[in-house]
This record gives sequence, structure tokens and C-alpha cells, in this order.
Amino acid sequence: MPTDRAQPTFILIRPQMGENIGAAARAMWNFGLDRMRITAPRDGWPNQKAVAMASGAGRLLDEAQLFETTDDAISDCTYVYATTARDRDLTKPVLTPEAAMTEARDRIAAGQKVAVLFGPERAGLENEDIVRANAIISVPVNPEFASLNLGQCVLLTAYEFQRATTDVVPETVSHVGDWASQSEMAALASHYEDRLETAGFFYPEHKGPSMKANLRNLWSRMPLTRADVQMLHGILRQMVRWKERGE
Repeated sequence: MPTDRAQPTFILIRPQMGENIGAAARAMWNFGLDRMRITAPRDGWPNQKAVAMASGAGRLLDEAQLFETTDDAISDCTYVYATTARDRDLTKPVLTPEAAMTEARDRIAAGQKVAVLFGPERAGLENEDIVRANAIISVPVNPEFASLNLGQCVLLTAYEFQRATTDVVPETVSHVGDWASQSEMAALASHYEDRLETAGFFYPEHKGPSMKANLRNLWSRMPLTRADVQMLHGILRQMVRWKERGE
């Protein structure tokens, strides 16, 4: 059974290859979307190549609704987006995938039934399909190579809907080991200052204090672990030993 998540319906218009339908199903389910409709698939339905490509998302294909025309597929929808990478001589709102899916989230929350149309692989949606949509989703692709694979376009749109409906996750840094303490960072800074002082780095003398402050500021911006600090101490010690051996 379909999930109860509020979401847009993704409608594949006259898809040509079963593999691409399967890839679209897989892309949708990657981001928790499972409302698929298909109109007039070229190679018939059901399609075993679609099932094979869908892998763990085969349920979406089992539950996909089949329609003959675009009009039939969108008949119960209240707001429809049409995806295209090409310029169209149509007066409609044109949105990026990010803006469109943010808007779709709000429309769905207000009780509207939203759909997104995806065109066939060879040339995308025809104007006769796009005129039935309320707005256009235009993917900002390379104008020298504007063609997007069906699965890629579905993946991109599903991802943007997921982003629009998911709380922002705080940025994290993966690391192994404990973070260095302030005292360990201060000892590292002092070690480098002492050695650099001996090497004559802080020159001219009157600029020494500001140069040391800049160096301390550099260390403070680095999220170092205890292992990192130990390694940096070791690097400096080895360089000093190497210099002393060369004299």
C-alpha cells in the first residue's frame, strides 16, 4: 500500500524504455515518494525491464496508475508542474526545481493535489502537454547539452521535495578520536611560535605581535583532534631535527 506521506504525484508521460521507468521508481523511493502515474508507455505494461531496474522499489511499479492521455492522468489534480530543459514560447511561471518543490510543499499542505509531469526520453514533453500545466520546472543545465535522462530528472525533483520537507540537519564533521582541548591547542600554538621565533619568521620585529595573533587565529579555526595535534607537534620536531643534522 502507498505510504500516507503528503507528496506530489509524479507522472511519466509516454515513457519509451522500461529501464527508465524502473530508474524513475528507484529515484522516487530513494526520497520516500511513491505516487507514480504512467501514460501510454511505448513498450507496454507491465514491463519486466522496469521491474529489474527498479530493484527494491518494485512496489511503486505494482501500485503505479496507468492512463491513456495526459488529460486523464491529471484530471483529479489541482496544480500541475511540467519539467523541461528547453525554452518554450509559453506564458507560464518558470521555476527552478528547488523553488517549485518548496511551492509544492506549501500547496500540498494547503490541501491541493499537486502533480509533476516528466516527458519521454527522446525529446521531453510536447507543448500540448505543457499547456495543460500551471507552471514549468526548468532545470538549469548546460545549454550545450540540455538533455536529462528521465531517471535523473525524477531524482533531482524528488531530492528537492525531500529537502523542502525535511528539517535542516546541523553540519557535522566526521572524525576519529577526541577533539583537542583548548589547552592542547594553546600548547601547539606556543610550540610553533617558539620555533618560528628561533627561525626568524616574525620579521620585522614590530610586526611580530600581529603575526602571532594571526597564527593563533589560524589554529583556532581548525577543528583538530588530539591525534592531529600530536601529529603537528611531531612534524615540527622532525623538521627541527632535520635542520640540526644538516648544520
